[in-house]
Amino acid sequence: MADARCPASCGELIQGWIAGGEKLISCPIDWYSEVEVSEGEPAADERPLSRRMLQQVIDYFGHQQGEIPPLRIDCRSTIPLAKGLASSTADIAATAVATARYLHRALDERQLADLCLRLEPTDSTVFRALTLFDHHYGTCHIAYPWLPALDILILESADTLTTAAFHRRINKDSVRQQGERLDSAWQMFQTACRSESRRRLGEATTLSAAASDLYLPKPAFNALLRVVERHDLFGLNVAHSGTVVGLLLDPRRHDPGRIIADLTQTGVLRHYSRQHMTHMVPGGVR
Repeated sequence: MADARCPASCGELIQGWIAGGEKLISCPIDWYSEVEVSEGEPAADERPLSRRMLQQVIDYFGHQQGEIPPLRIDCRSTIPLAKGLASSTADIAATAVATARYLHRALDERQLADLCLRLEPTDSTVFRALTLFDHHYGTCHIAYPWLPALDILILESADTLTTAAFHRRINKDSVRQQGERLDSAWQMFQTACRSESRRRLGEATTLSAAASDLYLPKPAFNALLRVVERHDLFGLNVAHSGTVVGLLLDPRRHDPGRIIADLTQTGVLRHYSRQHMTHMVPGGVR
């Protein structure tokens, strides 16, 4: 038996047309998909992509059919699906590493990212550091060593949107048209990392979220911006191809209870029926 776990992501810190192509920087949080690989027959409710990943890893390490006994994948995760929380990346990345460990092998971050990309667009939660990543083709990988100390109040609506549905719904030209704003957001993000400024980070994430709102609007987005201003939060971020919103805060400076009361009083929570307090953590599979 071998196991592994991979964090979810509260949407993205920034995402869009950056430096000539679509890229993102995920926002890893302390919410995990935990996967166990053991000898046994597959479970009836097994996720198909996880099985494909397990077989990919077996093939990647050169094992022939019949060498490996039947393997069972058990996935324990409460990460909501189709909300922009990187649930699928968490599942398949944890499956890949658990399978490698079962085989007494190891995968580095780049190998893991490449295996995930063979199955679907992949979040940069597979990297330990915050990473600008070409989530379609893997041609860009720029790591930033700073991990800000942030709590994130996630606002979850009842709406769902899969990544595949997002790409069917959104014209790539709409994303490309926001390239200038996203390049600005990326420059702000880099400045934030150099100066270790959560305030500058929030400016970058809010700018990226505002650009995204032009082609994938979030309910009550302007009201959320006013909440950020009233409570002097660092900013907000969104799932650029999903439905969740995150409010970036420090519980030593900001009162989550007061923020939620404000969101209730102003009617914002009519659109976001569930809330989750999370903390930003390093990415990477444990």
